[in-house]
Amino acid sequence: MPVRTNIHIDEKDYAFIKSTYKELRYRSISEYLRDAITAKIEQDRKILREKKRVEAMEALAALPYENAFAIMEGEDFESR
Repeated sequence: MPVRTNIHIDEKDYAFIKSTYKELRYRSISEYLRDAITAKIEQDRKILREKKRVEAMEALAALPYENAFAIMEGEDFESR
């Protein structure tokens, strides 16, 4: 459900939106702004996910790891 809020934008941007939203086939200026905000939010979410992914990979690289196959290294599987 949409939440009502006030935003402030530059006069030049508003003039551009007001003159072009019909050409771009938007029903209203509000619909144009909602789509623009949604696109920016999606872009920001991708950036944050990438940052978290990089931080997680760096954290994993810093931890010492244990060789899971160390127990089996000395065994000769062919002679079993």
